[in-house]
Amino acid sequence: MIEFWFFLVGAVLIVMAFAGHTVQRLPLSSAIIYLIVGYTIGPAGFGLLRAHPVEDAAVLEVLTEIAVLITLFAVGLRLRAPLTWKEWHLPLRLASLGMVATIVIVTAVGALLLDLPWGVALLLAAILAPTDPVLAADVQIQEPGDRDAVRFTLTAEGGMNDGAAFPGIMLGLGLIGMHEIGSSGWRWIAFDLVWAIAGGVLLGWLCGTLVARGVRLLRARGHHLEFEEFLVLGVIALSYGLALLLKTYGFLAVFAAGLAMNHIENHGSDGERRLNARLLSFSEQCERLAEVAVVLLIGAMLPWISWSWLVVALTGTILLIARPVAAWLTLPHHHVRASQRRLISWFGIRGVGSVYYLSFALDEHLPAEVAGVLVSVTLATITISIVLHGISATPLMSRYEARARSRT
Repeated sequence: MIEFWFFLVGAVLIVMAFAGHTVQRLPLSSAIIYLIVGYTIGPAGFGLLRAHPVEDAAVLEVLTEIAVLITLFAVGLRLRAPLTWKEWHLPLRLASLGMVATIVIVTAVGALLLDLPWGVALLLAAILAPTDPVLAADVQIQEPGDRDAVRFTLTAEGGMNDGAAFPGIMLGLGLIGMHEIGSSGWRWIAFDLVWAIAGGVLLGWLCGTLVARGVRLLRARGHHLEFEEFLVLGVIALSYGLALLLKTYGFLAVFAAGLAMNHIENHGSDGERRLNARLLSFSEQCERLAEVAVVLLIGAMLPWISWSWLVVALTGTILLIARPVAAWLTLPHHHVRASQRRLISWFGIRGVGSVYYLSFALDEHLPAEVAGVLVSVTLATITISIVLHGISATPLMSRYEARARSRT
């Protein structure tokens, strides 16, 4: 069994390496291919890969955790923009106000219209609120320094909201009795909201800054790094480990560490810029490997979706109502054109981050009926998102870029 698994993963990687340019020209994302392969080798197909979302929650949590960490660091390195409100206000609005609006809409629909308990509805909304930085490659910035409003906003939003969703997760767990939130929610506000977010960002920024300055000092003395790949993995592990030790959000810490290293590099020498480019290249390669592994697992887990009107209604609410409404409410109309707002509203891609949060919640040993709802809605939403957004990304972004060129 394990021999065939290695053979299959190796075959997928080699085929994608040779066919990468062809796939990029098609109205088809690589994630769709991985999803189909995962479904084919899973229980519904040849039965070569068994992945149960509940029974294997602990393993899935670790795998998706690693995938998200690598991607967040890569996104931080990629976002080469001045740290000003003018440059960052759009993704900040989406990752904060937009996420809150999404959670409120989905929670209200789940609780008021579909009769879910409030805690379950909130937990589900928080699991599916973050957009995905792993599967959004086709709509992300293509190279450091890209300032296109659509690409930059979607990339930065995905980097920030994978960590910013944690307070909603903890509040949802608290409302169903699986987490202590304190009287009137004071503990949740003080620790899960304020301290965990602020502490994670500050700690990650400090780690990234210290490491980047250490590299600069090393180069000033005429030395160079022998193992650059170790630096990537080391910064990720250091910032994430310290964040967890101090009870802050590690995802935000890793993203901030990558952003801090990028910021130091922007004010450095050509040698430092070349080093940062090599670190980014290695991070992106790891990111693609993580995408293959996780999406194959998602495809193998598709038979565990229990389709019902509740699943269809919540999936439609998340993709077709909550995301567009949240984007239109939070994006100022005088800063983005209507065509840009439509693209940002549509490309609220769900994926690996939501699988991590689902596994995190399931690892708390939720009641079976609650776990069943979470699994079905989450996997259905991710699957439909991968297909719809994967098919539409290439033609929509090509049309958008053609119009942008015609204006110049």
